[in-house]
Amino acid sequence: MKLVYFAWIRERVGIEEEAIDLPETVKTVKDLLKWQQGRGENYEAAFSDLETIRVALDQFHAEQDDVIEGAGEIAFFPPMTGG
Repeated sequence: MKLVYFAWIRERVGIEEEAIDLPETVKTVKDLLKWQQGRGENYEAAFSDLETIRVALDQFHAEQDDVIEGAGEIAFFPPMTGG
């Protein structure tokens, strides 16, 4: 699975994207966010406030209870503002 990071999340994680095999226990967006927190200090810093992280599954906005099975790309980004 391809994970992509944007804005300050990318800065804290230290990479733009990565290909990874997720554990079988990671089923939903929320599971993935919590799993990310345990991957090291940089991930813990990036994912410290799960309510501020936005997620897209294959370029479609997702909610924390959405199932990630079948997604080829998951993107993480901060809230967006418009103007």
